[in-house]
Amino acid sequence: MSDGETPAAPAYAPDYGNEAERLTPVALPEQRAAYRVVMPGVLQTGVDAVLAVSRKSSLWPMTFGLACCAIEMIGTFMSNHDLDRFGIVPWPSPRQSDVMIVSGTVTKKMAPAIKLLYEQMPNPKYVISMGACATNGGPYTEYDRVLQGVDKIIPVDVYVPGCPPRPESLLDGFIALQEKIMEEKGTTG
Repeated sequence: MSDGETPAAPAYAPDYGNEAERLTPVALPEQRAAYRVVMPGVLQTGVDAVLAVSRKSSLWPMTFGLACCAIEMIGTFMSNHDLDRFGIVPWPSPRQSDVMIVSGTVTKKMAPAIKLLYEQMPNPKYVISMGACATNGGPYTEYDRVLQGVDKIIPVDVYVPGCPPRPESLLDGFIALQEKIMEEKGTTG
């Protein structure tokens, strides 16, 4: 080396330090949402949960009474059982209803009308099959003109057993439908 020259610098090699220190997770300070500081007690939830709660709390069933089960269905809407406390109010029009209650014997002559009314209902829509006749034909399974269950023409969400089922059974069916609505809150769009 001559007097005016500087020594050559070694190639750059980064120093990562101790490998174990480098791979340990860093503890972040606890963060609080700004709205919780300004407005304590505010609840934060997803839109799907809000929609599911509003759907389950405001069911408007279209009553479709075809036989003796219809009397028990009507009894469910009377003051003894008070479905209004669950937000369930019967509605005569399919265009504003979201639940169809099929109660009674479904004949093959009546099947196209049931299917048409179901198709007129807006989405999301649900169906409750009330009684043995609507579920599987009941005591009339031997007759050719009786449909062997309403689920042959439209999808059924809740089956209420009995011949005829008591009003408490239909009330249990509504509660089961509300639980189903809350379970499927993330799948509906």
